[in-house]
Amino acid sequence: MHSQSIVGEALRLRDKEGLGARRTAERLGLPVSTVRDWHAGKLPWHSAAAPGAHSSPALCPACGQSEHEHDRLGAAYAYLLGLYLGDGSISAHARGVHRLRIALDSKYPGIVAEASDAMRSVMPNSKVDARPTKSNCHVVSAYSKAWPCLFPQHGSGPKHGRPIFLAEWQQEIAETWPDQLIKGLIQSDGCRFVNAGRNGWRQPRYAFSNVSTGNTSIFCSACDCLGLRWSASFPSRESAAVAIYVSRKADVAKLDQFVGPKR
Repeated sequence: MHSQSIVGEALRLRDKEGLGARRTAERLGLPVSTVRDWHAGKLPWHSAAAPGAHSSPALCPACGQSEHEHDRLGAAYAYLLGLYLGDGSISAHARGVHRLRIALDSKYPGIVAEASDAMRSVMPNSKVDARPTKSNCHVVSAYSKAWPCLFPQHGSGPKHGRPIFLAEWQQEIAETWPDQLIKGLIQSDGCRFVNAGRNGWRQPRYAFSNVSTGNTSIFCSACDCLGLRWSASFPSRESAAVAIYVSRKADVAKLDQFVGPKR
């Protein structure tokens, strides 16, 4: 049984230093699953009075909803984060409610379905809507007061007009599920295509292109986590975007395992 002081320190690292369960567990030498339970309020009976403990669910001071359990968001959130960074937006509505929108090409119903499932997994108490528009796209959306807390990159104006970087808890998720983050980024602002050369040479290749250098940096970091070699093409007269390519045959094969052609 862990002492009350250890439980209290785990809660202090969460509340005062903003550490997630994985980094708290690493610092204290504890199992991640144990720390996750403590952060979720499942405390040992002797620790009910430990610093940071509470008998009722804590509320987020920003949105007033139940405290966000970042460690339980999982792979679905990593995928949804990639989609949001590429083609997502958050808009304010009445009574502190916000709407998350992901705009996707109607040509790929499989991606629309995956995006809907991911949003439903991240926000299970909200109704997820996938509606076609006149501009040949589907908008996947849901309402919640918590969206700005879950996507702190939210702000006024286009993403390339403001700094984009991951919060520490998002970075932990990105390092745990880099494949799902990459999948979301490519399915929003990337593609898989066949690169052709002389003498009939043909080789599949992946590309991610975005005007926001913050987004391209996040994509490159996720590639680094998986050991994928990438190259960059910087803005030109024709395009203001930075393009990142993954071209090596072994790396393309690895991406094919969880991304593949758009469907």
